[in-house]
Amino acid sequence: MASSSSISSSSVVPTRKKGGWTYDVFLSFRGEDTRNNFVDHLYAALVQKGIHTFKDDEMLGGGQPISEELVKAIKESRWAVVVFSKNYATSCWCLEELSYIMECQDQMGGQKKLLPVFYQVDPSDVRKQKGDYAAAFETHEDKFKDGEMDKVNKWRNALIAAANLSGQHILPDHG
Repeated sequence: MASSSSISSSSVVPTRKKGGWTYDVFLSFRGEDTRNNFVDHLYAALVQKGIHTFKDDEMLGGGQPISEELVKAIKESRWAVVVFSKNYATSCWCLEELSYIMECQDQMGGQKKLLPVFYQVDPSDVRKQKGDYAAAFETHEDKFKDGEMDKVNKWRNALIAAANLSGQHILPDHG
């Protein structure tokens, strides 16, 4: 069994502000899908290359607004790397995080960059919200049908915008 990274967001202390940015990269990911495999390897490779990266390893509460710590880390990161995986859209937290990343990108123009990584999911499933993404949104629509559909629509638009960006597609390993 793969071990979890020993570095959590609460133990990462920003040590520099290069060009006004506290972090080079903010990682957004669905922990249950990618934390103990792809994201841990990506994080280790970034750190090894001297890229100051924010990776939140804390268990986050579902359905709550994203924490001030995450808002600050997103704002203060030059890049956001969003790892779309099979269950990414099932997480209200991930969708809130993505919405905020896209909002910051819009507000900052070309200053904040986003790299989507499609980890074992088809980019068109994310963009068009098909397959697992369609099922996740059916659940969200049912949950928020009594007054919070604006939130669900905001998430949909954030997914479409992010998935329309040029990114990396990581296919399943069949060997």
